Amino acid sequence: MATILTDKPRQVKAPPAPTQKTTPDCYHCGEPCAQQVIEHEDHAFCCTGCQTVYDILKDGQLGGYYKLQQRTGLKGGQLQGTAYDYLDQEAVAAQLLDFKDEHLARVTFYVPGIHCSSCIWLLEKLPKLHGGIQWAGVQFVKKELSVSYHPDKIGLKELAQLLAQLGYAPEINLASPNKRKAAGQGRQKRSLLLKIGVAGFVFGNTMLLSLPAYLDVKALIAPEFTRFFGYVNLLLALPVFFYSARDYFVTAWQGLRKGFISMDVPIALGILTLMLRSTLEVVYGWGHGYFDSLAGLVFFLLLGKWYQHKTYQALSFNRDYKSYFPMAATVLTDQGPENVLLKDVKPGMVLLIRHGELIPADATLNQGQGLIDYSFVTGEAAPVNKVPGQELFAGGRQQGQAIEVTVTKAVDQSYLTSLWNQQGMAPAEGAAMGLTPLVARVGQYFTIVVLLLALGTALYWAWANPAMIWQSVSAVLIVACPCALALAVPFAFG
Repeated sequence: MATILTDKPRQVKAPPAPTQKTTPDCYHCGEPCAQQVIEHEDHAFCCTGCQTVYDILKDGQLGGYYKLQQRTGLKGGQLQGTAYDYLDQEAVAAQLLDFKDEHLARVTFYVPGIHCSSCIWLLEKLPKLHGGIQWAGVQFVKKELSVSYHPDKIGLKELAQLLAQLGYAPEINLASPNKRKAAGQGRQKRSLLLKIGVAGFVFGNTMLLSLPAYLDVKALIAPEFTRFFGYVNLLLALPVFFYSARDYFVTAWQGLRKGFISMDVPIALGILTLMLRSTLEVVYGWGHGYFDSLAGLVFFLLLGKWYQHKTYQALSFNRDYKSYFPMAATVLTDQGPENVLLKDVKPGMVLLIRHGELIPADATLNQGQGLIDYSFVTGEAAPVNKVPGQELFAGGRQQGQAIEVTVTKAVDQSYLTSLWNQQGMAPAEGAAMGLTPLVARVGQYFTIVVLLLALGTALYWAWANPAMIWQSVSAVLIVACPCALALAVPFAFG
């Protein structure tokens, strides 16, 4: 039998591709349903928490939440029922509430889970989810939720539990009652911004009115208009000198009264010389003055100060251990579990630490298997196994079942707080404080050198040409103003 060879390639049929089982995404949070799939009303959910949130929104006729952005919901909260029991205490509520009377109360929560427009839409619809909530508003930048509610219809604990069920668990810690302290800082910030605005407005307008002097178009502008523009610049410069630059004069004078020469002394001296020389030039018709330079100098100095405040605010230099610890702890007594403010926790008390809760003070493990996550203290994420009788340090987070511990040290005397107080300063803040003595020494010697130069200049021109004394000395004081040094530190750290 002959074999016939052809050029046509042989067709090989590929085996059928195996069917891969696709994992559906959760209808609420969008995460894959890896562990379990809960089918509910033709939708798939990854956990009962997401299903519960879906039912809450549906019952509140807020199904439009899922039409804003597809799958933007947070995973439903799985907090234990007693997680917010301490909010029932009047002492805790008094520290958190912004306002309360018999019929209305208002509270502001920090909610780190706020991340998009859907969150804002849902949280501001809280009155539809519970009849006891009158109004809800979100400050997206600060991630703050303000809620006005009726205390006789819903309590502070129930409000926090409702938010946790929705996946927006409020962060409540020891630092929460201190939020009112930020009001004074806010007023200082507004004052600084107002001074920057005044200086910037004057800077732009004086530059515009001084344009003929820069172009030297004397033939095109009558002397009357030149002098008129000079007086306008003088009037515009008055609020810059007496308002925007006021802090530099105050700090310089306070330092001199205490025998200390700071960097603000040469700055104030330069501003004063600029204002005095420019005023004399305009009044006596010697020239146009340097009001634009005065306003520009103050504007950029204040801008550097604002930038420094913004940098420190972004790095949260003022945070301490209170920003991370809870407000209350569960104490085991003969009558049963009792919620006690953290400041009232004393050595010898027996605390109940549930799964996910932070150990607020150094303690000894009494009962249960400890699985402590010390990443907050040491940076190591691997949990540490502890058995009864072993010591536990504050800042550890229990990852297993609930445990019982006996407090050995007060909260403010624990290892973590002492370590934080001694070495907890942010590196950049420590570097800035380390630069303070250096800047003070530089400012002190710099001011002495400038004054000696001005004195030497005055002596020289008194011998060479007495008519040039004022112009030469004022020029030295103006040019030697250490604006670059004053701006170096804030912009370098920024």
